[in-house]
Amino acid sequence: MSKRIGPIELDGETADKITYINLRDYRAYLKKELKDWKKNPRTDDNPDGVWLHPEDVSGNIIRIEALNLIIRDFTTNDN
Repeated sequence: MSKRIGPIELDGETADKITYINLRDYRAYLKKELKDWKKNPRTDDNPDGVWLHPEDVSGNIIRIEALNLIIRDFTTNDN
């Protein structure tokens, strides 16, 4: 089965692999953002700490959990 995205046509396995890699990388970015913030959050006492909007903190946690579920759909033995 091939998938067409505009002028690009890919076989299904390649398209799924690209999707998997993008979702995995996005999840890793969100995890790193949270980890850095938890390690050194910006506060009044720590003005040089990492700033992360409170809505981003809760949103990132929710997004990571959602990505965990979605990524499972794209995971194969060779991922």
